[in-house]
Amino acid sequence: MKKLICLFIVFLSLLTAAQELRCKVVVNYEGIPVSNRENLISFATEIEEYMNKTRFTDGSWDGDKIDCNLTILITGASSEVDYNAQIVVMSQRPIFQSQSNSLMLSINDNAWGFQYEKNQALYRNQSIYDPITSMLDFYAYLIIGYDLDSWQALGGTDLYTKAFNIVNLSATSRYKNGWERNSNSYSRLGMLEDLLNEKYRPFREAFADYHYGLDYFSENIAITFDKIEAFVSTLEMMKIKGNINSVLLKVFFDAKNGEIIQYVSNYSEKEKLLQKLAKIDPPHSAKYNEALD
Repeated sequence: MKKLICLFIVFLSLLTAAQELRCKVVVNYEGIPVSNRENLISFATEIEEYMNKTRFTDGSWDGDKIDCNLTILITGASSEVDYNAQIVVMSQRPIFQSQSNSLMLSINDNAWGFQYEKNQALYRNQSIYDPITSMLDFYAYLIIGYDLDSWQALGGTDLYTKAFNIVNLSATSRYKNGWERNSNSYSRLGMLEDLLNEKYRPFREAFADYHYGLDYFSENIAITFDKIEAFVSTLEMMKIKGNINSVLLKVFFDAKNGEIIQYVSNYSEKEKLLQKLAKIDPPHSAKYNEALD
């Protein structure tokens, strides 16, 4: 009997370890009527359970759980069940041989529409578009794929393909706002098109090398500086070719500009690198210039 109990405990631990995400969810619904707030009382818990208990990859997951956060601001309620929301998606990965983490994604997506009834169960169906679970699946794929890309060049391609399939499914939905091409600086379609576009392959390959450099910071700082410098050179070449104005690069710099500045602060070639970055990434140029002083 004791042996069976031990085996059951091991099985449960393996089952838990099989999930890819360690996700925390916060929902703010203070701006909508009280009746709607009551309907959403368990919304955060249901989403958190969905993200943490769903298997999003095929086969076994050998890596650590990926830490991520979803902050959902309910911006409107047109009926008892129809909602509009803004979602902030953040994820991070550990730096090898360090107590530090690297911020990977920091996305503010302000176009999410869905229906939700009180205590509604969330079911996953990859063959149809669901305004709640398809959105959650999309960002789960993006978080996991982006994390895999940081450990191995092009490691997240399969996950990006799954996410792009959701974009295609959304085309026939009445909740397709936010899935279509638009002129905003961020769009789900634009992000996936860039990630799967061959012209951004150099970025994705250099992205893995950049994080390899961060992982060696405590062991061999010269490798870190070499990888960061090579990464900036790749970005500079992409800018020359006109491949720099993209959703992918915006998302990258929104998350990483402070990190890059921090790591090169004691680099002998800091001035040259920061001047290049100020030209490559104009929205954050003030930060690079400030770091030069």
